[in-house]
Order: sequence, then C-alpha cells, then structure tokens
Amino acid sequence: MLQSSLCSTQALIMKKATPKSFEEALKRLEALTQAMQSSEMPLEEALAAYQEGNELVQYCQNKLAEVEQKLHVLDEGGLKELSLEAE
Repeated sequence: MLQSSLCSTQALIMKKATPKSFEEALKRLEALTQAMQSSEMPLEEALAAYQEGNELVQYCQNKLAEVEQKLHVLDEGGLKELSLEAE
C-alpha cells in the first residue's frame, strides 16, 4: 500500500511541468480536482496535487491577464477596449 501510494505521488509530481497552453493547464487542473475529490487519495499525494493546482491556477490567471492586455489598444495615451466589430 505504501509503495503504491509512493508511486502515485511520484507519478503526480512527474507530470508537474509548465503547461504548453491555457487549455492544457485547465485540463490538468480538472484532473487534479477530480483526483483530490476521491477519498482514496493519500495525504502526501493530496498535498502535492494541491500545490500543483495552486501553480496551475496562477498560470491560468497570468494567461488570462495577458490575453486581456492584448484586447486593449493604446489610444492617445489611454487605454480603450479593442472593438472587434467592423466599422
């Protein structure tokens, strides 16, 4: 049981890499959430999942902030929202 738990924790940590995209991070975050909702998850694995989840949330927030910045354009020294409709 301990060996199985250790292997699971190691597998979880090995997957911990910088996501290549927002979608990849969100998918991984969803998988971690589902795994943590299982009452079978050992404490050490839950802690590792929680830490990775926090990092993924931060990554997603940063990506969303980057996209938000790209949706604004500089207009006479101030920012205004970019209109995507044809004028």
